[in-house]
Amino acid sequence: MSKTLIIRLSATGDVAMAIPVVYAVAEANPDDSFVVLTQPFLTSLFVHHPPNVSLLEVNTKTTEKSFLGFLLFALRLRTSGFDHVLDLHNVIRSRVVDFIFCLFGKKVFIVDKCRKERKRLISRPPKVIQPLRPVYLRYADVFRKAGFRFDETFVSLYANQASKPIFEESLFGRKKEYWIGIAPFAKHRGKIYPLEKMEQVVSALSKRDDLKLFLFGGAGEESKTLSSWGKTYDNTVDVASRRLSFDKELALIRLLDVMVSMDSANMHLASLVGTRVISIWGATHPYAGFYGYRQREDLAIQTDLSCRPCSIFGDKRCYRTDWACMNGITPEEVLRKINDTLYQ
Repeated sequence: MSKTLIIRLSATGDVAMAIPVVYAVAEANPDDSFVVLTQPFLTSLFVHHPPNVSLLEVNTKTTEKSFLGFLLFALRLRTSGFDHVLDLHNVIRSRVVDFIFCLFGKKVFIVDKCRKERKRLISRPPKVIQPLRPVYLRYADVFRKAGFRFDETFVSLYANQASKPIFEESLFGRKKEYWIGIAPFAKHRGKIYPLEKMEQVVSALSKRDDLKLFLFGGAGEESKTLSSWGKTYDNTVDVASRRLSFDKELALIRLLDVMVSMDSANMHLASLVGTRVISIWGATHPYAGFYGYRQREDLAIQTDLSCRPCSIFGDKRCYRTDWACMNGITPEEVLRKINDTLYQ
């Protein structure tokens, strides 16, 4: 029986992609215990986790923000009886923990981020793009190297739960029509479908009596936009203003018939609960390995351009300056994909 520390400090989508692997490994190795080190606000993602999985919080925004604060935290970890460290993040902070454990003779296994392959993938044309190994399988590789069994058994956070949607019905009413989630935002511009076009999609869908729309997003300007849409269009609910915790948001997302999302955290949240995702891709590409867990490849909407992908995270400027990757996708194309998905 071993005790293993798993490090994935951020971001929301990356932690979500680790969950299917962590749960599957824990269930396949019931005599071993696994402790996931992550940010406090991300712990609510770990809904219905196996009994041999526990969570450990580290706050790199406050108490462990400075290098000294994090170093002292890492030194305290050394006394917690861990036999292995599995680093699924591979950044400076996680490598500090790795170094300390290595220094005291513990085995450390680190995820391969395929940095060279990523660089080739986003180089300027001419180029031949090839799919990289999916991120969740690279996480699984780390567990296998550490000697743990992994089988791709994860289906949904709610797969073994028979709970009734009492909370969701109390907030949003009983489900009588198709429920569609719309998550139009991402961290960087290269991953955001033009809002004026997405609003056309929302407007068209809101006119249908057989649909109910749920708008997902964050605080600030995102919340203002979604609040405006929620007030303007019928059959449209602004979920962002409710400030739901991740576990409650996941409970709602599992009832959706389809989620329309960018290459963003909402794609991965929907994947965790087995909800189909229509994802819209611009500067980034599913070939980078960040596609939603067990999502159908034909549900990705993207333009065929020789310059794509030009970025792994969507944070680079468009060197063409026209953002053709997103501007070339019409609202009609998105609407057709939604209709085809609902009625298949």
